[in-house]
Amino acid sequence: MKAITLRNLPPKIARSVQQRAKQKKTSVNKAVIDLLEESTEGKANKKAPMRYHDLDHLVGTWTKEEADAFEKTVKSFRAIDPDMWK
Repeated sequence: MKAITLRNLPPKIARSVQQRAKQKKTSVNKAVIDLLEESTEGKANKKAPMRYHDLDHLVGTWTKEEADAFEKTVKSFRAIDPDMWK
């Protein structure tokens, strides 16, 4: 398909497209194409699953001792009681 040039793109829209491209780890061109496809195919009305990052700062912060203590504490939760599954 031939190229399309967009002129006088509002800064707010340009930032949104750039943020989407960064979020999806893709090019700005691909982000614009995806947005256009979504709007023409009705995908925009479907909600994408939410991805939360509120606990990301905790990843990799435990020491080996803390991780071992946690595993020891939750070990009993992993035991299956056969009588409960009858």
